[in-house]
Amino acid sequence: MNPEEQWNLVRGERATRFESAGMGALRITLLFGSAVIALALLATPVLDMRTRPHAGSVAGLDMMSTGSTHRGEVYTIRRSVLQPNPDAVCIIRSNGQRSGEC
Repeated sequence: MNPEEQWNLVRGERATRFESAGMGALRITLLFGSAVIALALLATPVLDMRTRPHAGSVAGLDMMSTGSTHRGEVYTIRRSVLQPNPDAVCIIRSNGQRSGEC
């Protein structure tokens, strides 16, 4: 065996070792990348559920509820800065009937 053939033999073994090492590194990268993506897809809804109860406890949030009225019913809601209670509401219906703190 001459030195050139021996050198090609060694060079060929190195090439296959590096190629298999590269494929192994690629497989490990894909495995961990897939695991991270799966974890992110599963953790996002769980973390979202944990943050929702805190959203309603913000100070100064207006907790006014809405209701339904009959079709064609007309009314006016009045609030006055002159009333002693700032939350006082006066509702005046189309027939002149008043309700609330008028």
